[in-house]
Amino acid sequence: MNDTYDIRSSELHIEVHKFRAGAIILATAFALVLQAFLPIYFPKAAILDLPLLITVYFGLSRRNPSTGLLLGMVIGILQDSLSGPTVPLGLYGIAKTVIGYLASSIGARLDTEHPAARFALTIAFFGLHQGLIALTHRLLLSQPEPWFTMHLGIAALVNAVVAVFLFMLLDRLRKPS
Repeated sequence: MNDTYDIRSSELHIEVHKFRAGAIILATAFALVLQAFLPIYFPKAAILDLPLLITVYFGLSRRNPSTGLLLGMVIGILQDSLSGPTVPLGLYGIAKTVIGYLASSIGARLDTEHPAARFALTIAFFGLHQGLIALTHRLLLSQPEPWFTMHLGIAALVNAVVAVFLFMLLDRLRKPS
């Protein structure tokens, strides 16, 4: 009379990618150095947020929320320390910690290998990242910060286009399965 039914749909197995030794550290260091020095020589390059793109890529690829959270925190704090006295220590650390966690959580549930998915997710994560920075400015620092400007919209599109090509390059750092 008391029957137990086990309803399980066929689950899609999403592979957790492994990377060559030092790939994450080298990619992170390279992105941070470029982020610190590229806008000095090319001011229009300040629109790119390469550490955010690295956080999103490795979060989506590794698919472990705790790893994504820690990677986002480390990248954010390093970016804060390289950004100079105008950026309060912890501003990028807070935002990238949340982004790293969410990217890993989403990567564990969705297949994010398609360029269109990567493009859309990068736009969403960039917008969320900028929203977290604006929220931190407003609530913790009591400084006015606009929620959205046309500059942020263009920056989201530029970062998403760069992300699609950067993610294809970073895919080459994976260990063969």
